[in-house]
Amino acid sequence: MWSHQRLFTLFCLSERRRGKLATLSFAAVVIFLGIPLWWRTTTTYRAWLPVSQIQELAKLKLLLSTDVEVVFARGTLTPEQQKKIPLTRTHDEERVVDGDTSLTYRYETRYRTATIMEEDALNKLTAAETDLSLHTLSESPCGSLVVYVIPEPSLLLPQDIDVYVGQKRTALLRGDTQTSAVRTLVQVLAGLEPRVKQVLQVMSFSHSDIMAAVSDRVYLSPGSQQSKADRMRPFKSSPVYEITFSLLNPDPNSHRLYWDIEGAVQTYIQPLLSKLGPVANFSVDSQILHYTMLGVNARFDSNRGAYTLGADSLAHVINPVEARLRSNAASSNPVLNFLLYVPDAQHSPLHILDGKKREVTSNAFHSPRWGGIMVYNVDRFYGTQTTFPVDIDINMAKVMGVFLAQLRLLLGVQPSTSPKGFLVSPPGSAGLTDWELDRLMWSRSVENIATATTAITSLQQLLDQISTIVINDNIAQLVSSAVSSLQLAMAELEAGNLGFALQYSKEAMLASERAFFDPSLLHLLYFPDDQKFAIYIPLFLPICLPILMSLLRIISEVKQKRRDKQAKND
Repeated sequence: MWSHQRLFTLFCLSERRRGKLATLSFAAVVIFLGIPLWWRTTTTYRAWLPVSQIQELAKLKLLLSTDVEVVFARGTLTPEQQKKIPLTRTHDEERVVDGDTSLTYRYETRYRTATIMEEDALNKLTAAETDLSLHTLSESPCGSLVVYVIPEPSLLLPQDIDVYVGQKRTALLRGDTQTSAVRTLVQVLAGLEPRVKQVLQVMSFSHSDIMAAVSDRVYLSPGSQQSKADRMRPFKSSPVYEITFSLLNPDPNSHRLYWDIEGAVQTYIQPLLSKLGPVANFSVDSQILHYTMLGVNARFDSNRGAYTLGADSLAHVINPVEARLRSNAASSNPVLNFLLYVPDAQHSPLHILDGKKREVTSNAFHSPRWGGIMVYNVDRFYGTQTTFPVDIDINMAKVMGVFLAQLRLLLGVQPSTSPKGFLVSPPGSAGLTDWELDRLMWSRSVENIATATTAITSLQQLLDQISTIVINDNIAQLVSSAVSSLQLAMAELEAGNLGFALQYSKEAMLASERAFFDPSLLHLLYFPDDQKFAIYIPLFLPICLPILMSLLRIISEVKQKRRDKQAKND
């Protein structure tokens, strides 16, 4: 029969064994289940992003390709020279802007002789009629050009004009018939290339336009062809623009103003907006504001017998007037403001002066990326027996002519500088020629691509620096869509498909901006690692500390038994 001491010893051994097993069980649960579960539930979720493709896009390598067709009319080539046509030449011009941006311009020129129908069109009385007839025969694709070389003794061009640039995508170039007759075809084409290149600089993309489009991405030297004011004038690319026409009547007791703004917009503005459909969508509204002053005091000039606003005071006109305009806080789209101001009888007439103290012919000015203001004087209606208020019918043709010119500048339709001997046709009733639309589409495509690549690469750098930002599936889908659209846009630019390139570039810009400004990317909504450990350590340390001490004691006992066993064997 066992003694009480032996039973007590066995009971202590079993309790110690159960304690060890319990300690090991708790440790196993914490290590193999608790820690992985805690790590999994506190890990920031990040969907997959095409990092390698984004890194490739960081180095913007653009290739802009345009097709040029040079057509020789009857009498510009000899029969021997005509036998060697058609042929095609490709010219590449590469310019490295900086380490991350390079531009390559490719001009693929195809030469051929004119068809019978084109010869009939070239026999019209005027160059404008010829341009319209040639467009009727075949409409050139968007982004391409057709240059017709006509004989030197031609009635289509005046004596001092060598090149006529039409409203469509065609140009008439006077050929040197006498010199061409004694040259080979290669020599004739070599002599034409500089003049065709001048036509391209006027009608197609130019390096200054493309550099202005990527100006936010690269550094432009002070000696660049386009000034900083010219680069900052147009609005940034956007899928939607809002245009607001406002009539400001500071003294309704002096004037009762009537303006047919709806009819004027349909007649003068809507044709331009319709033609700009591939670039963006537009919404137009109008308003009349009474008792609204310009906010600056005009000075009376006794020499002119009128009130004047100097160029130094024009900058102070915008803010006081803008406070009274319709609020655009509910919309994120750019708003183009056009203000027509009719001075009151006490401050009329009012003239705007330029920097050289000369009266501005249009009596208007515009503010970059904001809009334009025109002062409309009605002092001619005043007389000694004038009865106030005076009924005024505003001449909308005069007003819209000024606003249309300002609208072109604010949307980025830059006036091209024509070389000597060039005659450029006016845009006509549409307010925009086809080749001006192409130039705008070229620059907008490049601007959208540059904006999208900057947004995507900046987002990737931000995500790499802050590991606690969550990347959900929606963000990943937007980024992947932007990268795919960027690749397609650059491929279409390289192929010369301007319409598709613009469409893909707009999709890339929209997707990249939606991803970059998504509210879920606010990293302050999530705990950084140091805050995470500061919260969880006070919770888990009291639980884990006894388990850790018990494990250390078990390890110490195991080591002691090994030492005793080894000493006993020795």
